[in-house]
Amino acid sequence: MSETRKRIERHVSTDPGVHFNELVRTLDLAPGQVQYHVARLLDADRLDRERLYGRTHYFPPDTGEWERGALSLCRRETARDVLAALIVSGPQRPAAVADELGVARSTLEWHLDHLVEQGVARKERDERGRVTLVLARPTETARLLDAVSPSLPERMLDRFTRLVDDLLAE
Repeated sequence: MSETRKRIERHVSTDPGVHFNELVRTLDLAPGQVQYHVARLLDADRLDRERLYGRTHYFPPDTGEWERGALSLCRRETARDVLAALIVSGPQRPAAVADELGVARSTLEWHLDHLVEQGVARKERDERGRVTLVLARPTETARLLDAVSPSLPERMLDRFTRLVDDLLAE
């Protein structure tokens, strides 16, 4: 196996859920070079990929399905902030989370839909139909949040989305 493939495989192993552009930036390789070597690693079953919500994430083959979805979402700043708020404060109503994070309800709901879809969070309803947000697996989620932090470009994209939401809300 080439040294470049080994570098890519090691990076994915230490940073599961990393996406293509982050591999290019972090490893300081040309996109075509990363594309070629990633394809060879995928063909050899040395890497797996998951396409979620507009990004392709790479994982070691032994990464479980729940962990793949959770890691992919932990790399998005707003989803990460939602998860952190639920870890710190426990179950909360969506309006309280949106206010705490300073995001539009529509932005929060977009992220919540994906968190629920991936089994990271649940929307529980009380007898009056009011929704409370609850983490499905709080211990595992906290572990993943500690292991992953979004890259600068990911944070900038999330912040741009928040800015646009704020401008449209006014």
